[in-house]
Amino acid sequence: MTTANTTGTALLTGGVRAEATIDLGALRENLAALRARTGGSELMAVVKADAYGHGAVRCAREAVAAGVRWLGTATPEEALALRAAGIGPEQARVLCWLWTPGGPWAAALRAQVDISVSGLWALEELLAAVRETGVPGRAHLKADTGLGRNGCQPHDWPELVAAALRAQSEGLITVVGLWSHFAAADEPGHPSIQAQLDGFAAALAYAEGAGVRPEVRHLANSPATLTLPQSHYDMVRTGLAMYGLSPVPEVGAPADFGLRPVMALTARLALVKRVPGGHGVSYGHHYTTPGETTLGLVPVGYADGIPRHASGTGPVQIAGKWRTVAGRVAMDQFVVDLGGDTPEVGEQVLLFGNGEHGEPTAEDWGLACGTLSYEIVTRIGARVPRRYVGGLDSGDAGGSERRP
Repeated sequence: MTTANTTGTALLTGGVRAEATIDLGALRENLAALRARTGGSELMAVVKADAYGHGAVRCAREAVAAGVRWLGTATPEEALALRAAGIGPEQARVLCWLWTPGGPWAAALRAQVDISVSGLWALEELLAAVRETGVPGRAHLKADTGLGRNGCQPHDWPELVAAALRAQSEGLITVVGLWSHFAAADEPGHPSIQAQLDGFAAALAYAEGAGVRPEVRHLANSPATLTLPQSHYDMVRTGLAMYGLSPVPEVGAPADFGLRPVMALTARLALVKRVPGGHGVSYGHHYTTPGETTLGLVPVGYADGIPRHASGTGPVQIAGKWRTVAGRVAMDQFVVDLGGDTPEVGEQVLLFGNGEHGEPTAEDWGLACGTLSYEIVTRIGARVPRRYVGGLDSGDAGGSERRP
């Protein structure tokens, strides 16, 4: 259970070691703010990677309750988990885009999952599953317009389009989407952006000229949703931004885009002790105390998703003061130098939150670790329970629930 302090942040009680609080009210506000930027385009809520660490099923349900009609996943297992949780095709389309040979094509068809196709091998496996199940497929043809990952290269595009149209004429599939993905939309002015806009326009022109009539054309990810309105087409795919983090921090902080971070990560001090000057701290003694001081033990580590690269740099807030990880982050714990302060064992440690009370944010952690806020929230592991507050889909906007 939790209580609240005078600043309104959650306090851990009842023996909870650590938890991630997921503010579903903030999630809904973020979706509304992003929709306001789309100019009428559909919005896809991307819930891959367990909704960037926030909990895929719970966030997907909340998005659907807020009116979102498209969900995005990377792996077929993620897509099937949403359907197994009761999110049916009458509530939302689910697109899955990361396939490998021998994947669960038949299960995806039966679950009415939309399937991305980037090459002939994938189309052939999809068609074999259609013939096996008798269930027609909904396909999104993906063009590689310059990212160089998934997607069909321009020289292979005519062949893929022609094969998909033949399959459609036989009633095996419907080509419902044409799409691609940016390489550097988070770097405004990068020369690849215009090149990809042009490449996608060319891919669309060819496919539509050949007879494809897609329901949705989609190119924009979170940074493009915020900064490239010309890329919105029929649908935008929002991942990081819907969780209230800025995908273009050099352009603006979350608040500059009307966004609010959804996740706050808290723990409790497991030990406070006084040590002399010159005392080594954690593995390798990469930190030694400069003088007599107090140390606080925070019971989370890299097994919980705290980056080892945060050793010596990761910020936390304890009793209103910022402290920094002292020495190495270990598997289950790290230490902070409290500078002589003596908070109680069990005192809240706020690793990151929305910053409204002066606490560090996921972006601060990303900067401290030389990485992105994407990685900070996504890597918070299953050993850290999620507590959901402010949800609508249960019918109680003020309720909360836990997910281990």
